[in-house]
Amino acid sequence: MIKKSLIGLSAGEIAGLIGPAGFDATLAVSIANGIYKKGTTDFELLKNVPKKLKDLLREDYSSGIFPPVASELSADGTIKYLFRTSDGRLFESVFIPDNKRNTVCVSTQSGCRMGCSFCVTAGYGFHGNLSAGEIVNQVISIPAAGKVTHVVLMGMGEPMDNIDNVMKACSILTSEWGLALSPRNITVSTVGITPGIIKFLGSSECNLALSLFSPFLEERRTMIPAEIKYPVISIIKMLRDYPVKKKRRISLAYVMIKDLNDTDRHLEELITLVKNTSIRVNLLPYHAAVNDQKRSSAPERMMFFKHSMIISGISASIRQSRGADISAACGLLAAGMK
Repeated sequence: MIKKSLIGLSAGEIAGLIGPAGFDATLAVSIANGIYKKGTTDFELLKNVPKKLKDLLREDYSSGIFPPVASELSADGTIKYLFRTSDGRLFESVFIPDNKRNTVCVSTQSGCRMGCSFCVTAGYGFHGNLSAGEIVNQVISIPAAGKVTHVVLMGMGEPMDNIDNVMKACSILTSEWGLALSPRNITVSTVGITPGIIKFLGSSECNLALSLFSPFLEERRTMIPAEIKYPVISIIKMLRDYPVKKKRRISLAYVMIKDLNDTDRHLEELITLVKNTSIRVNLLPYHAAVNDQKRSSAPERMMFFKHSMIISGISASIRQSRGADISAACGLLAAGMK
């Protein structure tokens, strides 16, 4: 008999499973705490749970937590993990330690179907959505799980293309019965899938990052096919007008490529696009894959972009590259996967 996995379920859903057997809903919180906060795989180790309930859990359920099948350590301390689902789908996540801030970059799909030409994952193809449990598992199954302070849904896949599972994963990450992380410490990235963004903004307090690439729509369309159906100008207008909830951060991710989107013309248009809004701009270095002739903008050019936006009243920063030597940096996940 295949046992039902508990990872990915809310405390309320667990209560619905154990309630017919006469167990109180408060015990569901103890079970959820054990799974999400402790990564418990042996029900015998659950605290404040009676033996009869532990016996029931062992008979009919499993935690559903599964470890990575491989890992790779970067010279800068970043660790990339490879996971395989029970039906064989592969995906990667990245643990990024940084003093007191420890971030896990998780995948929401095995591969991706967005087809963005500057992202290596697109070349791997699309192999399916990850469940809420498979998303959360990337945080709680790694050795440093207890040290995680931030989660970014910026790995393989387009989160808004798997919005229901992403929303449920965010709920588990932020709920008191789950990992109890602050919504301000969770960021969901997107290339701009409007229906998913609307649902996310209305139902979540987590941060949102929109990948821009170029402020010129004809250029963006050639690199990000989603632009054809979901124009980024309309999305930015929606973000500009949307009421900010509890200090939620809305940002634009701008990957800088030498001579392609780092000209003065691009800078001027980017400033025009974002000025007089609360949207933050994160500048990212481009990470070239094997046989890729494109190169990242020079650090000096990136600093010039940042300085120019700051003096224009725009919040801007440069994101430090991590894990590039193991293909763990932004845009490189799935490199070498088959």
